[in-house]
Amino acid sequence: MRWENLTEGSGGPAALFGADAVVTRTVDTPEFRGITFHEVRARSIVNRVPGASRMPFEWTVNPYRGCSHACVYCFARKTHSYLDLDTGIGFDSQIVVKTNAPDLLRRELGSPRWAGAHIAMGTNVDCYQRAEGRYRLMPGIIEALRDHANPFSILTKGTLILRDLPLLREAAGAAEVGISVSVGFTDPGLWRTVEPGTPSPAARLAAVRTLTDAGIECGVLMAPVIPFLGDSPEQLRATVRAVAESGATSVTPLVLHLRPGAREWFTAWLGAHHPHLVPRYERMYAGGSYAPTWYQRRITRQVHELAAEFGIGPSRRGASRALVTPERPEDPAPAGATQLSLL
Repeated sequence: MRWENLTEGSGGPAALFGADAVVTRTVDTPEFRGITFHEVRARSIVNRVPGASRMPFEWTVNPYRGCSHACVYCFARKTHSYLDLDTGIGFDSQIVVKTNAPDLLRRELGSPRWAGAHIAMGTNVDCYQRAEGRYRLMPGIIEALRDHANPFSILTKGTLILRDLPLLREAAGAAEVGISVSVGFTDPGLWRTVEPGTPSPAARLAAVRTLTDAGIECGVLMAPVIPFLGDSPEQLRATVRAVAESGATSVTPLVLHLRPGAREWFTAWLGAHHPHLVPRYERMYAGGSYAPTWYQRRITRQVHELAAEFGIGPSRRGASRALVTPERPEDPAPAGATQLSLL
């Protein structure tokens, strides 16, 4: 593993943690069987988003690297290669945990150089993945943001966010807080094969209902819409209907994009489960990581029409600080303390 390239003494300016700061633990319990945690003491926790990402925020916090959600399409898989970790099974089972994230964030927010900019979380890997149940980093992170009245947003597939509902309400009383839950489809069969480590779509939408009933506005990022598997008119209608019934304040569709790292893993999965679709995907994504603009626009139009029918509007631009969908964003560079963008 390439820890030494990212530690003090490596000779590089972008050391992420001290040379003696890595502890590797394999936890042999039913909940975490097969998962290895690499506990690190990070040197910084607030990351700047590359300008090329065109996102409506500049800063992110990511307490974890790797994600046990095991979504076969996850765009963040490439980040594991920076540590010489596998971007397939390794991404799903080798989880880097920044154990000092809450204390480090509190220190960085208190710096005279920090101007109180919006901070986005969950835009790389999910901060409410299963590891959070063990390490409980998010309560300290939210408390730090609350105490500094710093605006923030969270995007998640994890229902564990409900554990922190009281803290979220307190934080929302001090600063702008945006919560979004990712639900790309409601098909149980598709969910079990492409998002095997996540709570079910129904459970996620129930969490949306709980959040909104508690007075915290919650939007839904309808992502990803998966071509030829989750994009039929009937599937789109069922998903938007369920989103509306959850009480979500907005729904924003995002078509599957396949960046290097994710593309290879998803293609291998597609070949094993739906080999007849491989040629269609090769044609659709021949131009790069993103589906053709005409297809993205068609899906967006269909979802917005359904949203209007069911009485739920599309996301206001920048409303939750995490859901703007550029048609063809640039791929960010991996160098330095930067954040791989969501879209």
